[in-house]
Amino acid sequence: MADDLQGLVRRRLLELGGDVEEASRRSSWAVAPQTIERIAEGRHRRPVSERLAEALARALDVPENRVRRVAGLPPVEDPRADIRTGPHLRVVRDDGRLS
Repeated sequence: MADDLQGLVRRRLLELGGDVEEASRRSSWAVAPQTIERIAEGRHRRPVSERLAEALARALDVPENRVRRVAGLPPVEDPRADIRTGPHLRVVRDDGRLS
């Protein structure tokens, strides 16, 4: 499960521009930039608490249950559950055209 959480954090940071300071700010500083960075690098060894899952979801701009699922926590009622957080990346082909 730690790998799943690490993957989610790394993917969302990439999609959002990779700035852990900005991610921390989105959570109203409820999760420190260093904590986000440790999770992304696979160095966070503590279990994810309910409070951290909520703050991390805000930091990554994803529904809370997405974080809770990869952290092994039970789901909660989440009004953001239907929000789509697909990739915001564009692929540039060799010929220079966008895909």
